Amino acid sequence: MYDPPELRDATDAWWSGLARALRREGICAVPDRLTRGTPAQVLWGAPDLLITQTCGYPLVCGWAARLAYLATPHYAAPGCDGPDNCSFIIVHADSPASSLEDLRGLSCAYNSRDSHSGYNVLRSTIAPLARSGRFFGAVVEAGSHAECAALVARRQADVACIDAVTYALLTRLRPNVTGATRAIVATARAPGLPYVTRAGADGGLIARLRAGLATAAADPSLAEARAALLIDKIEVLPEARYAQIAEMEAESCRLGYPALA
Repeated sequence: MYDPPELRDATDAWWSGLARALRREGICAVPDRLTRGTPAQVLWGAPDLLITQTCGYPLVCGWAARLAYLATPHYAAPGCDGPDNCSFIIVHADSPASSLEDLRGLSCAYNSRDSHSGYNVLRSTIAPLARSGRFFGAVVEAGSHAECAALVARRQADVACIDAVTYALLTRLRPNVTGATRAIVATARAPGLPYVTRAGADGGLIARLRAGLATAAADPSLAEARAALLIDKIEVLPEARYAQIAEMEAESCRLGYPALA
């Protein structure tokens, strides 16, 4: 999920090492290369899906019957605490806004409706302030966290909600973008983007996938790739931890704010 063009070599190196570890666990037909350029929903629904990374929101709110949880990476980025991540609500560096209330009536860019870190947690944060189901003056779907940040930097949107890992990566890779923005609020934390496989995968395959992830996470030869991707370690969480993401959605609806508006 964190695969900007500037990090493709590191992502490919991480996959190469993980694929090697999976083969050592006896998993057959491990691809040599990652599948890129296919819509996430197509990948998530593939009957031969081996391993991918998804957002916690689709995992519990729409794709629970199609995906099986494996493990959660820890990321070494500001706003991350073990497996839990927050998002930063950002504005332009020159914006006078300093609180959530200051954002009322402004334009907001979000990455996609099936995102926890860019949509669900923002909706949850704004819900107590909304009036008759509205808060922002306008909302626009930008397609990615990076594009949301770029829109704010270019003053084409006033507000966006960027997950902590993406914001840290952009700060390193595209400082011209993050340098033109600033965070005014950190959202509540929730478990970060999990690794998953297809639903219906047998327990033996899931155990081997988790073992391969653990091996790759400790492989010294992959330290450089992990550092570039901000991966600190990998942990298998109780799946119930992800229920808080669905609870945020339910609470927003209870407060009369079912959609960003």
